Amino acid sequence: MDHRAVKQAEKINSSSSPVLQYCGGSLSPEMQPPKLLWVKENLQESWTMAFRWMDLSDWLAYRATGDDTRSLCTTVCKWTYLGHAHMQQIDEKDSRNMEACGWDDEFWEEIGLGDLIDGHHAKIGRSVAFPGHPLGSGLTPYAAKELGLRVGTPVGTSLIDAHAGGVGVMESVAVPDSESKGYDKEAICHRLVLVCGTSTCHMAVSRSKLFIPGVWGPFWSAMVPEYWLTEGGQSATGALLDYIIENHVASPRLANRAASQNISVFELLNKILKSMMQDLKSPFLAALTEDIHVLPDFHGNRSPIADPKAKGVVCGLTLDTSEKQLALLYLATVQSIAYGTRHIVDHCNAHGHQIDTLLACGGLAKNPLYVQEHADILGCPIVLPRESESVLLGAAILGAVASKKYSSLSDAMKALNAAGQVIHPAEDPKVKKYHDAKYRIFRELYEQQLSYRSIMAQALA
Repeated sequence: MDHRAVKQAEKINSSSSPVLQYCGGSLSPEMQPPKLLWVKENLQESWTMAFRWMDLSDWLAYRATGDDTRSLCTTVCKWTYLGHAHMQQIDEKDSRNMEACGWDDEFWEEIGLGDLIDGHHAKIGRSVAFPGHPLGSGLTPYAAKELGLRVGTPVGTSLIDAHAGGVGVMESVAVPDSESKGYDKEAICHRLVLVCGTSTCHMAVSRSKLFIPGVWGPFWSAMVPEYWLTEGGQSATGALLDYIIENHVASPRLANRAASQNISVFELLNKILKSMMQDLKSPFLAALTEDIHVLPDFHGNRSPIADPKAKGVVCGLTLDTSEKQLALLYLATVQSIAYGTRHIVDHCNAHGHQIDTLLACGGLAKNPLYVQEHADILGCPIVLPRESESVLLGAAILGAVASKKYSSLSDAMKALNAAGQVIHPAEDPKVKKYHDAKYRIFRELYEQQLSYRSIMAQALA
C-alpha cells in the first residue's frame, strides 16, 4: 500500500537496464529498489546506519535461525535479482544456500545505489536459496525460547505471503483417474491463483519465460521450482471494498444491523441484494448495477496497465443515501474488481499463457458473491481449496520440505493441496452478454481518464 516512491520508480524506469524486462518492463513503487532510493534520498541518517536491508519474510527467517541467506522468492520478485542465474543448480541433490550471482551491479550503480554492491552485496543478500531450503542449524536457542519450540527445529527459506498462498493452492484440483497415472507438467500452467486480501495477487506459471508488458515477471523458480512465475496484481481490493462501505452515510446503520443479526457487513449486503433482485424482478443479481459503473484504480493500477497515477471512478451516483444504494455500490465495486482480473487474464493469455481455471484463497474468497461474480465475469470455474487458510498451508509446506518430510516443494504441494468447492459460471447467456457490455464500459473508463488527464495537462502547460 506504500506508494511514496512513485518519483523514484519513474527515475529508475527511465534507465535502460535489462533487469526491467523481468518486471513487466517497469518497476512498481511497491518494489524495493524505488523504496531503497527513497530512503537514501529522504532519510540519510537511517541509510548510513543500516546494517542489512531485508524483506519481512527473510527477516523472520533470519530472526529464527541467524542465517542471512535470502529467498529466491523475495529477491527475484521484489529486488530485481535474476533467479535464472541458478538454473544449473536446481538439479543438485542436496539443497544448499548459493552464492548470490544474480545481482546486476550496473543497475544498482546506474540508479544511484551502488553502495549496496559493497561486501559482495552483504546488505541486500550475498547468498540465496530455493524456498523450503533448511536455514542454518534451525531455530537458535534464543528464537526457540521466544517461540516455545525445540532448539534446532528446521526452518525453511521463506516465501512472500501471497506466494505462500500460491504454494498452498496451486495443486488444489480434482484430478480425474485418467490423469492421475502420470503427472502432467503442463496442467499447472492452465491455472491462475487469486490471493485476495487487502490487495490481490494473480499468480500463473509457465514452462518457458513469457515477457508480458505491465505484468511482473517472468520470475524463475520464485514460487514453483523450475517454472517461470507471472505475477499480476491489483493494489487495492479488500481495502477498496472497506473504503467504499465505510465512507457511505448508511455505513453505521448497516454495521449496527449486521451486529444485531450476528453476521458480517458483507453477509448483510449480500442478503439486501438478493431481496432487491426479487423486489425489482431483476433477471439476475448482477443486472442490478446496469446504471452504476466503477473503475477500481483508487490506489493506481498495478496490472496490466502499470499506472500508479491511475484514479478510481464511480459513474452513476444519485442523492440516494439508503442501505440499498450502498448495496448497489458495493456490488458494482465487486464487479469492477472482477473486470480488473479479467483484464489481467485476457492480457496474459494474449501474451502466451493459457489460463482456463482460477483458484482463489484469502479473505475475499470466503465471500460467495465475490467468488460467483468472478466466475461469471471471467467465464471459467473457480476452485476453492479445502484448507481456507492457504497462506498458512504454503508456509507449513516450506517447513515440511525443510524437515525432509517431502523431498521437494512440488511433492509437498501435490500431497498437501486439496480442492474444496468448485464455483461454476452462470449458464444463462444473458449473464455473459451483460458482463461483456459492462466490461467494455470498464475499459472505456480508463481511456476517458487518460483523455481528461491530457486535457488538464495542456491547460496547465
